[in-house]
Amino acid sequence: MHDSATAPERVRARFEERARQFDDLYEDERRLVRTLRPGLFRRRQLAVQTVEAYQAPKVLDVGCGSGRIGEFVLVAGAARYVGVDFSAPMIDLATQRLVRFQDRTQLIVNDFLTAPVEGPFDVILALGLFDYLPEPHLFTRRMFTLTASGGCVVGSFPTWSWLKGPVRKVRYEWIGNCPIFNYSRRELELMFGASGFDRVDIASPGRSGYLVRAYRT
Repeated sequence: MHDSATAPERVRARFEERARQFDDLYEDERRLVRTLRPGLFRRRQLAVQTVEAYQAPKVLDVGCGSGRIGEFVLVAGAARYVGVDFSAPMIDLATQRLVRFQDRTQLIVNDFLTAPVEGPFDVILALGLFDYLPEPHLFTRRMFTLTASGGCVVGSFPTWSWLKGPVRKVRYEWIGNCPIFNYSRRELELMFGASGFDRVDIASPGRSGYLVRAYRT
C-alpha cells in the first residue's frame, strides 16, 4: 500500500495479506503463547464467561477474524453467532473453522459501520479490534444501537507501555504500514458513556491493556 492510503485501507491490506499468519499468532493453546501473550487467553476467557452468563444469547463478533473466539462462544452456548470482518481471507478461515456450527452461524465480509447487521444482540464482542481504529467512537455508537436491553459489549484495548509500546509501533507502523492506537481508562469511560452505555466495567489484568464490559440497561 502507498503512504497515501487511509488507515482503514492499510489495516485491511495487512489482514488480507497475512490472514494465515495472524490466525497462527492467535493459537493460544500452546504453552509458549500463553506464557508470552497471556492477554489472548484472558480475552477468550472474558468472552466465554460473558456468553455463559446469558441464556442462549445472540452474539455479534466485530472483527471476528478467523473465528477462534467464535468457536469457543458457540461451544459456550451462543444460540446465534454473527461474525463481521472486512478481510475476506479471514472470513474464509472462519468459515472453515466454524463449519460444524453453520446452522447457528452467519459470517459477513464488510465494514462493520455499513454492514447489514440486524440486532439486537445480547453480547457484542470487539476483541483485538480497537487496536486499529482511528475513529473508535463511531464503532461504540453503532454497537450501542445493536445491543439489547440488558446486553453488553466486551472489548479489549491496548495502552501504552514502555515495555511493549515501542515494539508494537515499530512492528506495526514502521514495518507493517499498519496504524496502531492506544487508550487510557478515562478515554474508555468517556467514549462508552457518550455512546449511551449505562455502566462500564474496566479491568487491567496486565500491563499492556484493558478489558471492558459496557452494559446497556
